[in-house]
Amino acid sequence: MAAAASEETVRTAVLRGGWLTLSFIHWRYDADVIQAMLPEGLAVDTYEGSAWVTLAPFVMADQRPPLLRTVGRFGTFPETNLRTYVRGPGGRDGLWFFSLEADNALFVLGARAVVGAPYHRASLSIDERDGVITYAGVRRGGSPSYRVVVRAGAPIEPSERDVWLTSRWRAYTRHLGRWLETPVEHEPWPLRGATVLDLEESLTAAAGLPAPEGEPLVHWTEGVRGVRIGMSRVVG
Repeated sequence: MAAAASEETVRTAVLRGGWLTLSFIHWRYDADVIQAMLPEGLAVDTYEGSAWVTLAPFVMADQRPPLLRTVGRFGTFPETNLRTYVRGPGGRDGLWFFSLEADNALFVLGARAVVGAPYHRASLSIDERDGVITYAGVRRGGSPSYRVVVRAGAPIEPSERDVWLTSRWRAYTRHLGRWLETPVEHEPWPLRGATVLDLEESLTAAAGLPAPEGEPLVHWTEGVRGVRIGMSRVVG
């Protein structure tokens, strides 16, 4: 079961920094639909019988290798991921990314080359005014794109479902014929409730997903700064 606190200590971090100004926009999906979209080796993870897909735009802040204190403006940039929740080849829960967008060419190329993460170069923006946050982006080439406007609410005491949806401590990628598991460690998310004021997106369609149905469940957080991403390891 997903836990609010990190499940392991990342002793050797390959990347450190913060994940800030983050919205989690969650939709329920039929578990069989999501399972059919997963590569062999992954099993869909469900909560109360439903699979979930989450759109998560945020700021990657001060990203740097362990021996550097900072890399300046090159280490801070917007990112957006579209993900679902899975069990990996070893049976542990984690994330599978349908796509990741980042406004940093070097980061995109590096993540693709090193772990096979499905990053795409995109033009992204985040604007925050009086508790209303506007996220927008378009992938290089002009499509897909999104625009999300969220109003942050009051702090919440996370429920079991809130923790399940937001607190995952490893991601799976398939690279050079091998399954890789990448661990992450950071402090628990300081979650707030949130309301979507406007939402237009074509990322789900580009990933081959059916159109989301119903109103999404939304969380917002100012973020965490003590993020440590560990070395990827072969599993399965």
